[in-house]
Amino acid sequence: MPPKGAATHARLIDEAMTQVTVRGLAAVSLQDVAGAAGVSKSAVLKHFQSKEALQAEVVDTMIERFTEAVWRPAEPLPAGRERLDRIFKGELDWIDGEDRPGGCPLKAAAMELDDQPGPLRDTLKDSQLRWARVLKREFRTINPNADDATLEVLVFQFKGIVLAYGHSRRLLDDETARGQAMAAYRALVSPPA
Repeated sequence: MPPKGAATHARLIDEAMTQVTVRGLAAVSLQDVAGAAGVSKSAVLKHFQSKEALQAEVVDTMIERFTEAVWRPAEPLPAGRERLDRIFKGELDWIDGEDRPGGCPLKAAAMELDDQPGPLRDTLKDSQLRWARVLKREFRTINPNADDATLEVLVFQFKGIVLAYGHSRRLLDDETARGQAMAAYRALVSPPA
């Protein structure tokens, strides 16, 4: 794609993602994206051919951006507590993302798609299962004697803290949410007394 075309394509994805975080995947139309980006609907169709193609690329982009924002900074750190600490902070920062008015697009899409069978749900589910395996691996490093069931509970609790943080911070406007999330996380990863 020529540089101008690639720039327009990226701008359309950014606009769609912004709208999706606030309104949801199903509610965003090609015309909405076109209007917000200052192009015609036919220009959007030139890049995506259909609303479904736009949605699929938006979901893929959400996953890529989450990976870049949360995993990439943690990846070079030593496995275990140091890496897990960075992942947790990255997840909270991702929810607070200033570039997205609606918070975490993956959480928004997960709530929207959880009962909607199809390729979007499948893509999102696969990415979340891969992420759970990464978290489980990190928990195994700090709990080497734990069985799989225990590690899966730790991952579940980790995800629960992240979800509770997003709810408290974004819906309830709770300024203490980050401190509470950090305290809950520290309790989760601290060795038993």
